[in-house]
Amino acid sequence: MIPRFAPASIILAAARLPHRSKDAAQGLPGTALAALLAICAIEGARFGWLQRNGIGALTLAIVFGMMVGNTVYPRLAPLSAAGVTFAKQRLLRLGIIAYGLRLTFQDIAHVGMGGVLIDAVVLSSTFGLAWWAGTRWFGLDRQTAMLIGAGSSICGAAAVMAADPVIRGRTEQVTVAVSTVVVFGTLAMFLYPALYHLNERFPVLSVSPTAYGMFAGSTIHEVAQVLAAGRAVNDAAGNTAVIAKMVRVMMLAPFLMVLSACLSRGAEGMRVRRITVPWFALGFVAVAGINSTGVLPHAMVATAIELDTVVLAMAMAALGLTTHVSALRTAGVKPLALAALLFAWLMIGGGAINAGVSALFS
Repeated sequence: MIPRFAPASIILAAARLPHRSKDAAQGLPGTALAALLAICAIEGARFGWLQRNGIGALTLAIVFGMMVGNTVYPRLAPLSAAGVTFAKQRLLRLGIIAYGLRLTFQDIAHVGMGGVLIDAVVLSSTFGLAWWAGTRWFGLDRQTAMLIGAGSSICGAAAVMAADPVIRGRTEQVTVAVSTVVVFGTLAMFLYPALYHLNERFPVLSVSPTAYGMFAGSTIHEVAQVLAAGRAVNDAAGNTAVIAKMVRVMMLAPFLMVLSACLSRGAEGMRVRRITVPWFALGFVAVAGINSTGVLPHAMVATAIELDTVVLAMAMAALGLTTHVSALRTAGVKPLALAALLFAWLMIGGGAINAGVSALFS
């Protein structure tokens, strides 16, 4: 359960972060609004049907933010804009750093080198396909294609938000990317278990629950969706799926650093002019490393994770508040078409990668 003091403590901390008291006063209304929407999303995500179907607080937060953003927020924007921007940018980076508390380096041992290789190949091939097909086949701008690719290849909405400071997309581009990965991640959450049970009834492939869990963890978008798809088969599948997914999440930091280096190259593609180091990604790895030592008290880690959920939900709510439905409508079918292509690749190509690497390490 989220501690009762969480929203107040985050708002007060947010108010202290700006250097001048005037900035703090200007930022407080928008930060409070984002916190209110975040708490509503977290409480709403506890409803049984939403929990059973893997629809988490981050998804609800952006939905609630968009609902308010396209109704009453335009009248509140002059008062709230500073705080909403603060939540969307600085609190997001803080949330990504604290996300490292959800995993340890020891998680790698549970899936072995084969599992790490599967995750790495799925990630790189999916993002490469998104970048190439998005710009060449679908005529999308580079930022939108890469944001959709980041969400599809790593960890859904959280990866989109983490990659945005490196890719530097516009608000509507970020929201389009988040929307596409939510749509197809939700579809995967229902489709994967259905196909597994269908294969049990009419055997075509020999797939154990553990192999299914590795497949689900390496190809489904969001952590909550992976958990739901895995547990829909059995506990063994669910545990393997979550571990595989968290190893994939751990690859977020090196992915962002490599991406930052690639995007900093000159027009001729040969000389690196300036590499923007995503400090929050380094912080993510550092926190995961500290958590791996086991020195942090369990109760403190659990509370910090709950607070981090509030922080990330605030960032999602702030994104929703600054997103207009008209921007989504003008995006057209091309982003959805790219996300559908990546979804098909994750199922078919990801399955082939799982089978090939597993055979190599057997």
